[in-house]
Amino acid sequence: MGADRDLAAYWGATAAGVCLLAPLAPQIAAALPDCLFHTLTGLPCPSCGATRAVLALSHMDLAGAAAMNPLAALGAVGFVLGGFVAGIAALSGRSVRVPAVPASALRAVALFAVAANWVWLLVHLPR
Repeated sequence: MGADRDLAAYWGATAAGVCLLAPLAPQIAAALPDCLFHTLTGLPCPSCGATRAVLALSHMDLAGAAAMNPLAALGAVGFVLGGFVAGIAALSGRSVRVPAVPASALRAVALFAVAANWVWLLVHLPR
Protein backbone atom coordinates (compact mmCIF):
# COMPACT_ATOMS: atom_id res chain seq x y z
CA MET A 1 0.00 0.00 0.00
CA GLY A 2 1.33 3.45 -0.86
CA ALA A 3 1.82 6.22 1.66
CA ASP A 4 -1.38 7.95 0.52
CA ARG A 5 -3.40 4.77 0.97
CA ASP A 6 -1.79 4.14 4.37
CA LEU A 7 -2.80 7.61 5.51
CA ALA A 8 -6.32 7.09 4.13
CA ALA A 9 -6.58 3.78 6.00
CA TYR A 10 -5.45 5.44 9.25
CA TRP A 11 -7.96 8.23 8.75
CA GLY A 12 -10.73 5.70 8.14
CA ALA A 13 -9.77 3.68 11.21
CA THR A 14 -9.68 6.83 13.34
CA ALA A 15 -13.11 7.91 12.08
CA ALA A 16 -14.49 4.45 12.89
CA GLY A 17 -12.89 4.62 16.35
CA VAL A 18 -14.46 8.02 17.00
CA CYS A 19 -17.88 6.61 16.14
CA LEU A 20 -17.33 3.55 18.33
CA LEU A 21 -16.31 5.76 21.27
CA ALA A 22 -19.28 8.12 20.88
CA PRO A 23 -21.18 6.50 23.79
CA LEU A 24 -18.28 7.50 26.08
CA ALA A 25 -18.38 11.15 24.98
CA PRO A 26 -20.17 12.43 28.13
CA GLN A 27 -17.58 10.83 30.43
CA ILE A 28 -14.68 12.13 28.33
CA ALA A 29 -16.18 15.64 28.19
CA ALA A 30 -16.71 15.71 31.96
CA ALA A 31 -12.96 15.23 32.44
CA LEU A 32 -12.06 18.28 30.32
CA PRO A 33 -11.19 21.58 32.03
CA ASP A 34 -13.32 24.71 31.68
CA CYS A 35 -12.37 27.24 29.02
CA LEU A 36 -9.77 29.57 30.57
CA PHE A 37 -10.48 32.39 28.07
CA HIS A 38 -14.21 32.29 28.86
CA THR A 39 -13.53 32.10 32.59
CA LEU A 40 -11.24 35.15 32.50
CA THR A 41 -13.14 37.35 30.03
CA GLY A 42 -16.74 36.13 30.12
CA LEU A 43 -16.62 35.98 26.32
CA PRO A 44 -16.62 32.79 24.25
CA CYS A 45 -13.29 31.83 22.72
CA PRO A 46 -13.11 30.82 19.03
CA SER A 47 -13.58 27.18 20.01
CA CYS A 48 -16.17 27.62 22.76
CA GLY A 49 -19.00 25.17 22.37
CA ALA A 50 -16.89 22.63 20.49
CA THR A 51 -17.18 20.05 23.27
CA ARG A 52 -20.94 20.56 23.49
CA ALA A 53 -21.15 20.33 19.68
CA VAL A 54 -19.34 16.99 19.70
CA LEU A 55 -21.59 15.78 22.53
CA ALA A 56 -24.64 16.74 20.46
CA LEU A 57 -23.18 14.92 17.46
CA SER A 58 -22.65 11.82 19.58
CA HIS A 59 -26.45 11.83 19.99
CA MET A 60 -26.95 12.53 16.26
CA ASP A 61 -28.30 16.02 17.04
CA LEU A 62 -26.96 17.92 14.03
CA ALA A 63 -29.01 21.06 14.67
CA GLY A 64 -27.94 21.20 18.31
CA ALA A 65 -24.30 20.72 17.34
CA ALA A 66 -24.49 23.52 14.77
CA ALA A 67 -26.08 25.82 17.37
CA MET A 68 -23.23 25.19 19.84
CA ASN A 69 -20.35 25.75 17.41
CA PRO A 70 -21.02 25.63 13.66
CA LEU A 71 -17.37 25.31 12.62
CA ALA A 72 -16.62 22.52 15.12
CA ALA A 73 -19.77 20.66 14.08
CA LEU A 74 -18.91 20.98 10.39
CA GLY A 75 -15.32 19.95 11.04
CA ALA A 76 -16.30 16.89 13.09
CA VAL A 77 -18.86 15.72 10.53
CA GLY A 78 -16.39 16.34 7.70
CA PHE A 79 -13.67 14.43 9.54
CA VAL A 80 -15.87 11.38 10.11
CA LEU A 81 -17.45 11.32 6.64
CA GLY A 82 -14.11 11.99 4.94
CA GLY A 83 -12.50 9.29 7.03
CA PHE A 84 -15.07 6.74 5.98
CA VAL A 85 -14.68 7.67 2.30
CA ALA A 86 -10.88 7.57 2.55
CA GLY A 87 -10.94 4.29 4.48
CA ILE A 88 -13.23 2.62 1.95
CA ALA A 89 -11.04 3.87 -0.90
CA ALA A 90 -7.92 2.52 0.82
CA LEU A 91 -9.51 -0.86 1.51
CA SER A 92 -10.62 -1.16 -2.10
CA GLY A 93 -7.09 -0.49 -3.31
CA ARG A 94 -7.80 2.87 -4.90
CA SER A 95 -5.50 5.78 -4.25
CA VAL A 96 -6.85 8.88 -2.61
CA ARG A 97 -6.37 12.02 -4.66
CA VAL A 98 -5.47 15.09 -2.66
CA PRO A 99 -6.80 18.29 -4.26
CA ALA A 100 -4.11 20.76 -5.25
CA VAL A 101 -4.94 23.98 -3.44
CA PRO A 102 -2.33 26.67 -2.75
CA ALA A 103 -1.32 26.86 0.90
CA SER A 104 -2.02 30.59 0.98
CA ALA A 105 -5.61 29.98 -0.13
CA LEU A 106 -6.06 27.33 2.56
CA ARG A 107 -4.72 29.69 5.21
CA ALA A 108 -7.02 32.49 4.06
CA VAL A 109 -10.09 30.25 4.07
CA ALA A 110 -9.19 28.84 7.49
CA LEU A 111 -8.62 32.31 8.95
CA PHE A 112 -11.92 33.56 7.53
CA ALA A 113 -13.80 30.48 8.82
CA VAL A 114 -12.40 30.83 12.35
CA ALA A 115 -13.11 34.59 12.42
CA ALA A 116 -16.65 34.17 11.08
CA ASN A 117 -17.32 31.36 13.55
CA TRP A 118 -16.02 33.48 16.44
CA VAL A 119 -18.28 36.37 15.45
CA TRP A 120 -21.21 33.95 15.31
CA LEU A 121 -20.32 32.65 18.80
CA LEU A 122 -20.00 36.17 20.20
CA VAL A 123 -23.46 37.06 18.85
CA HIS A 124 -25.34 33.82 19.57
CA LEU A 125 -23.91 32.21 22.72
CA PRO A 126 -25.10 33.39 26.12
CA ARG A 127 -22.54 35.13 28.27
